[in-house]
Formats: sequence, C-alpha cells, structure tokens
Amino acid sequence: MGWKGVRRAAAPAALAAAVTLVLAAPPSAGAEPRAGTSTATARQDASPTPPPPRLPRDLRGKGRWIVRDLDITVPFTWEGRNGDSQMTAGGLQYPIWFTNLIHHGTLCTLTYKWPGLNEHPCSAIPGFSLEDLNRGFENARFVGRETLRRTPQRHVNHWRVGVVFPQLPPGNHPRLPLALGDIYVDENDRGTFWQVLQFGVQNLYDPEPDEWLVMDTFEQRPGTVALPARCEPPR
Repeated sequence: MGWKGVRRAAAPAALAAAVTLVLAAPPSAGAEPRAGTSTATARQDASPTPPPPRLPRDLRGKGRWIVRDLDITVPFTWEGRNGDSQMTAGGLQYPIWFTNLIHHGTLCTLTYKWPGLNEHPCSAIPGFSLEDLNRGFENARFVGRETLRRTPQRHVNHWRVGVVFPQLPPGNHPRLPLALGDIYVDENDRGTFWQVLQFGVQNLYDPEPDEWLVMDTFEQRPGTVALPARCEPPR
C-alpha cells in the first residue's frame, strides 16, 4: 500500500492513496513481474475466509520497487514506528526516488526523482492515520490462498482493495474506478505484507499506470520514520 496518490493534492488522489498499498506479482529468480501477470500459484483450501490485512504499528522491511513498463527496479524500504509509517524507493543514484509517509495523522509524499518530472513539491493530506488505512482494509475482498514462487516460497492470502467514485448502489450508474490494490499477506500473519500491486490514479507518473512492491524481508519491530524537511509544516 504505496501512498503516491498524494503526488497531486486532489480529492480523488486522496481516496486512491488509501488503497495503499498502499498498498504485486512476485518475481522468480532472474525475473520480474510484468503488468497484468503473476507468478503466484493458487491453492485449493476449504477453510474459512481469513481476517483481512492489518498493517502493524511497528515494522521494518526491505525489498524492491518495480515499474515494469519503464524497465526500472530500485531498492525499497518500508518502516514503521508507533503508528507512523514510511516507504522509500530508490535514491540519489537511481532513476526514481520517492518517499511516502503516514506521519502524525498526515499522509505525505515527496518525489525527488522520476523520468520527465520537473516539479518536486511535498504534498500533504491531513486527517489520515494508520487506523484509517486499516479500516479501509476491513472492506478488502478475499481472492484466495496462493503460493508465491520465489526463494523461499511464501504461502499467502491474496486480498483486493478498490476505490470507486462516487459510491452508488448496484445498477446502471456512472462510476469511475480510481484505484486497485492487490495485497499479499502471510497466511499465518495478516500483519506481514510480502507484496502489493498498485494500479490507478495513485500512479499518475507511470505511463501504464501500475507499480509493484516486493518485500524480501518483513519484521514487526520498530523501524525509523523521518519526515523530510521539505514536508515540515510552516511555523
């Protein structure tokens, strides 16, 4: 669940940011996921539907951020402390570099580098917390139990979260799908996120627009969350 929906401070983008993650098809050895594909293997299981994803208050993990249509893969970190949360992809030496945060009840994003991007403001949307994100996850739809074919293989529960505007009853009504998130959490721990696909307006800078995060490690212990100086509120 990245929060790049706040790249442009607009109401639809704020809704899309809630998908997070925020917030991916798992690459096998020597390969990367392509848009619309997955190397996950479905498993038959008649057991009851598991509880939905829930991002923990404390976390730290490392992996990769993948923008397949741009042929870009960069290092990725995801850290959380006491309910604040921060994603960072790339860095100064990479073609993309951004950070997304939930910090003291505000959703922030700062894109330092992106192909074709010449503006680098810090966008902030107040009134969004970890609790709000997890409430959104409560409405996720269970897709199924799957095995991610990587080393090591991971058994996961696959969930889907969508944002549609406006919210209308069933029937022939005009509505706009704003964002979609496919979330893969450990089958034994809904608080361990192994990968996420984001598709929609939260990926405004990507031509396709879909982006993946794939975690290699994920631990539920306090990480480090640092708000960039550019995102500090005016005094």
